Amino acid sequence: MFGVFRRKVVSGSCSASVIGKSWRRTRPVASINADCFTSEGEVLRHSRITENVRSICHVTQPGAAVNLRPLRDVMTSLHPCVGMQLQNRMFSSESGDLVDAVVPFMGESISDGTLATFLKKPGDRVEIDEPIAQVETDKVTIDVASPEAGIIQEFVAKEGDTVEPGTKVAIISKSAEGAAVPSKPASPDAVSQPPSTAEKAEETPKPKVETTPAVEKPKPASPPPPKTSASEPQLPPKERERRVPMTRLRKRVATRLKDSQNTFALLTTFNEVDMTNLMKLRSEYKDAFLEKHGVKLGLMSGFVKAAVSGLQNQPIINAVIDGDDIIYRDYIDISIAVGTPKGLVVPVIRNAEKMNFAEIEKEINTLAKKANNGTISIDEMAGGSFTISNGGVYGSLLSTPIINPPQSAILGMHSIVNKPMVVGGNIVPRPMMYVALTYDHRLIDGREAVFFLRRIKDVVEDPRRLLLDI
Repeated sequence: MFGVFRRKVVSGSCSASVIGKSWRRTRPVASINADCFTSEGEVLRHSRITENVRSICHVTQPGAAVNLRPLRDVMTSLHPCVGMQLQNRMFSSESGDLVDAVVPFMGESISDGTLATFLKKPGDRVEIDEPIAQVETDKVTIDVASPEAGIIQEFVAKEGDTVEPGTKVAIISKSAEGAAVPSKPASPDAVSQPPSTAEKAEETPKPKVETTPAVEKPKPASPPPPKTSASEPQLPPKERERRVPMTRLRKRVATRLKDSQNTFALLTTFNEVDMTNLMKLRSEYKDAFLEKHGVKLGLMSGFVKAAVSGLQNQPIINAVIDGDDIIYRDYIDISIAVGTPKGLVVPVIRNAEKMNFAEIEKEINTLAKKANNGTISIDEMAGGSFTISNGGVYGSLLSTPIINPPQSAILGMHSIVNKPMVVGGNIVPRPMMYVALTYDHRLIDGREAVFFLRRIKDVVEDPRRLLLDI
């Protein structure tokens, strides 16, 4: 790597040079002058970078004894008559011009991920902390950021590789010179050479020889296609199918939901909620709410407050089975299921029982933006004691949601539909919504489940109950 140091002496004056090789190009690093020597000496530097030049052989006077000195001592005693060039190969990406971009820490429960895609290409300019690649984990997509501003020299991992925290993904050059891709030397076969005599002979046009056209043999008739019975299904050709590997997030969701079905005794109860008063409340105060709090007033905050009230009235819904014990939680962390293009994520609203409508709306808005942008963190999705899933935003009329382990229940919201309802003896149109509560029947009895869902209905249909605590 570092080459061979040689010095020669000619009639009282000499010159020495150091020849080195670099990944990119040769450039002088230092110029040092040396004394004139009267005999030849040679110093070899080991090819491994971890070893140093141990000694240098030189003769200070004709006929004098040969001395072995460390290179450092010799270099400091050189006289300014010999120009010497030193060269350094930038092989380590931990110091100097090159730095490594590595996979960051991905969370306590995540040990590895899949390198999903590269956001940049070799040769692109990147700034410090700018994402250059994305790693998919079981829960969230994590960015691999550039540790320094510079040019991407090369990628050392491939898309689809399984990577762990600390795995090197790319090499960043902090200077444009360091990132210049070396031009590969032309192979001996590719070097243009004068054509040989045999090649010239091949290029000389040969006289055409007339040949008798061969008589074409008749092609055998193709056998008729086999007849299929009327009962045999006609399958589409394989060319019309596409096989795409599942993302880690999708595989994780599939595993957790199947585990939920295999572990819990799932049961769902339903009710119907009149949305008239909650929609009227939002319509009357949405402008003032937006002006004061800077966020729109939605229906989700009303259901979160209703769920908090129901969980406080029925603490068993907020509990969970742990072996032979029941763990009662004295806090309420509401998980909100959010569908993103990459899959389902469930960010958590911490201590929802201490928050008002404005704080809930702000938190939902912030978490939803992070989920859709793919910037939500593991900590923002960890935990949760109860989940709300709003399938109504997609037009779902009715469904039976599946519990998000290790929770014990989940509330499903659905679309609002105007239906004829009997109010005060008269048939009037009302905006109605079906709500569903899926719960673990091992822990929660039907009585508690129905009382909880009834509390949701009462609070949503008359939000004044929250103010009066009735």
